[in-house]
Amino acid sequence: MSKCASPLSIHMALAMLLAVAGAASPAAAQDTRAQTRFANLVAAFAPRHLADGRATTAPSGFVRFCSAHVEECDYSGPMVATMTLDPARRSELERVNRTVNELIQPETDLDHFGETERWTYPEDGRGDCEDYVLEKRRRLVNAGWPASVLLITVVRDRDGDGHAVLTVITDKGDLILDNQEAEIHAWKDTGYRFVKRQSQADPSQWVSLGETRVPPVVGTGR
Repeated sequence: MSKCASPLSIHMALAMLLAVAGAASPAAAQDTRAQTRFANLVAAFAPRHLADGRATTAPSGFVRFCSAHVEECDYSGPMVATMTLDPARRSELERVNRTVNELIQPETDLDHFGETERWTYPEDGRGDCEDYVLEKRRRLVNAGWPASVLLITVVRDRDGDGHAVLTVITDKGDLILDNQEAEIHAWKDTGYRFVKRQSQADPSQWVSLGETRVPPVVGTGR
């Protein structure tokens, strides 16, 4: 992880510059073009990788999943910090993301199991967001991807609801595989607020990612 200014520091510095410009010229502060330039500056300086925070609790559904699939939550395989994303690997990511999204019929845990949250492999072809994530992770591991770059991640989506995605750590940045999106996006382009994810060093442990409002349930929808 490169040592650079945090997103908060960058936002504050750019905001101060914009405020100074606005103070010198009140009309410019209301100019939508100035706001667009500010947004572009923020995007340009946003880090390619999410910054791990302090250790935090794992989602309850994940804990239950690990009790049933102990081998999936133990540290195993090579410890790779960042995957080189060559064209072949990129195509593999896109294929797995597309295939799993098309194969699984979205269904909430409440409708599926009569429970608010259950993490499991979608063996019957039905599941919600975390089940898509588990299946994508399994397929990529079976294809030779190191588990240390495939991290289950909890976010708040654009509606503020709890949602699970798969973060893939590459030399091109942290990429997000999402059952609600056909395309793979960089984390900063998703519009999500990132809550927590698995630790790279130990897949049974989780670390915070900045969003402090932890959703009570990860998958309230699909």
